[in-house]
Amino acid sequence: MTDTLDPVAFAAELIACPSVTPADAGAQEVLAAALDAQGFTVRRLVSGKPPHGPIANLVAIRGSGAPHFAFAGHTDVVPPGDGWADDAFTPVVRDGLLFGRGAVDMKGAIAAFTAATARVRDHRGMISLLITGDEEGPAVHGTRAIVDWMAANDVYPDMILVGEPTSSVQLGDTIKIGRRGSINAWIVVPGVQGHVAYPNLADNPATRLVRILDRLQRWKLDEGNAWFQPSNLEVTAIEIVNPATNVIPGTARARLNIRFNDEQRGAALEAEIRRIVTEEAPFGSVEAVISGEAFLTAPGDLSTLVASAIREFTGIEATLSTTGGTSDARFLSKLAPTVEFGLCNATMHKLDEAAAVADIRALTGIYEILLRRALT
Repeated sequence: MTDTLDPVAFAAELIACPSVTPADAGAQEVLAAALDAQGFTVRRLVSGKPPHGPIANLVAIRGSGAPHFAFAGHTDVVPPGDGWADDAFTPVVRDGLLFGRGAVDMKGAIAAFTAATARVRDHRGMISLLITGDEEGPAVHGTRAIVDWMAANDVYPDMILVGEPTSSVQLGDTIKIGRRGSINAWIVVPGVQGHVAYPNLADNPATRLVRILDRLQRWKLDEGNAWFQPSNLEVTAIEIVNPATNVIPGTARARLNIRFNDEQRGAALEAEIRRIVTEEAPFGSVEAVISGEAFLTAPGDLSTLVASAIREFTGIEATLSTTGGTSDARFLSKLAPTVEFGLCNATMHKLDEAAAVADIRALTGIYEILLRRALT
């Protein structure tokens, strides 16, 4: 057993595992060893089959009874891309920054939480870590599988903190208490190919698709509310494969995305898209994928706990926010009140991703305060 763990050195150890989603590359083995040394019971869960699996997941639990504080995160990272100053998976500390893919998103936070649990040994209730290897990918067999395992084993947290990089300008300035939902839709409009000089003998699908997209763009979903901006639809692709200038095409396609607030539900949005497509193109088709529903953890005990820990350690008054993309909090919020708080997000998914060494240490201190207030 050990009562100390250097979060910066541990973050570097995790970064050195090239766990580009969906590969694990040893990252969860490194994490499991550190947690086992702290007295956690570690369960390695391999979930799913091709094409979206198998996925490495990890659940670690220490203690028993209530309250139960859970930390959630992901060890998988996005591909590094070309053009790094150093190798993306050879961690380097330079000018007070730890460089490497995953330093910010989110191996730095996992290291900070693991170091915090090493400091808080005598606690009541339970601490758990819910770690997936499939957050940056399709997220089919990742946190969803962990949620299913917890339900099957009757293990339910009282509060969950996801270590996503939520801070904007400085560590501690933003806590996410909710996220918008997301739906992607692919629209295919068939027509009848023909010569442009004889439009009466053809049916141009482009005309129908333009009408569909016009209606979708003019669709005002809502006005937003106290915690969410208005829901928004964007056309993200239009495709008509037609190299000839004198041919009416036979097919037209489009893709769109809606980021929606908690006044909407994915199924209802999908149904409205289908209705519009059917009215304008009776033989058209829609394929839709709902990545997640919007959720909100209303300001209360958990957000107050996190904000007070930030204030104590940094003196900063955190802002509660629902902005940004989706995260695995959309799945975890079904289990218990869930918020997100972690490092500064300026370099996540970028070349030369880096986290300030001081921020990793400070985040560890904030997480330690959280655990002591929640469990001691």
